[in-house]
Amino acid sequence: MIWHVEGTISELTPTFIVVDCHGVGYGIFISLQTFEKVKGKTVVKLLTHLHVSEDRQDLYGFAEEQERRMFRLLTSVNGVGNSTALLILSALNTSEIYNTIVHENISVLKSIKGIGEKTALRIVLELKDKLLKDGHNTGGPAMASLVSAPHREAQDALLALGFNRVAVEKALSRVSSDAPQNVTVEDLIKQTLKIL
Repeated sequence: MIWHVEGTISELTPTFIVVDCHGVGYGIFISLQTFEKVKGKTVVKLLTHLHVSEDRQDLYGFAEEQERRMFRLLTSVNGVGNSTALLILSALNTSEIYNTIVHENISVLKSIKGIGEKTALRIVLELKDKLLKDGHNTGGPAMASLVSAPHREAQDALLALGFNRVAVEKALSRVSSDAPQNVTVEDLIKQTLKIL
């Protein structure tokens, strides 16, 4: 397994990079997210994912662990290949993908080239619970910052009352998706308690 690659950029396009590591050039597929983070640099360190098939070995690179984790989650969905996952990661940043899936925003996923309604529904169905369960533990600060301050305060209050974290996050996400922007913590808690 190749966990990461560090070296000098010898070629760079919005979808592909060649990293020279002591005379060996690694050709790595990247998303626009990673391209934006590495352009202008001469030396990079990319976290990688190696995909081995019958006739080829492809290396995918990510500027951040969060993006690699999302890539692996997306490719775990039946019908979502590596190229499709990179397209999604190029169209939306990791936080936007998280938000889109958690709030079941099928139309956003369908707006991405190559994603039809069935695939979009499958992504939401297979990943929503995983993201709700692991988002705050595995998503890092960007995942945690997805939600508004009232949402976070309401969540903390409900957890303090002894409710299960997964149940709270699921119910609160449902309430938040329909709530106005200026919703208060009290309103969020009241509406979520009705579901819990």
